[in-house]
Amino acid sequence: MLIQKIEKKITIGLTEKTIIFSKNNEKEIVVAKIDTGATNSSIDERLASRLGLGPIIKSKMVKSAHGTKIRPVIEAEILLSGRKINSEFTLADRTHMSYKVLVGVNILKHGFIVDPSKK
Repeated sequence: MLIQKIEKKITIGLTEKTIIFSKNNEKEIVVAKIDTGATNSSIDERLASRLGLGPIIKSKMVKSAHGTKIRPVIEAEILLSGRKINSEFTLADRTHMSYKVLVGVNILKHGFIVDPSKK
């Protein structure tokens, strides 16, 4: 008999208040865009710099609406809907975007379900 570990899924909406933790235990609350079509999560490079996030651990090729680019990758710890997660984020200039943080599949696979009707 095969026994599977069943993890309780957390339902989130298309945007969620998220806490980003800095290396020196400061935190910033931001509203993040939830994107099930994004393989990787992304954070604005200015926000990452202000929080002292880093170092850059590698680079990744990223496809976006603006084309294909190589972006630096850092690790950061976030709190999303009560669940603390340490994950990789690509650094991007998100100043022209509504959301400074984009949460992609690399985080969503840790037990989240996206309900577009959830406010």
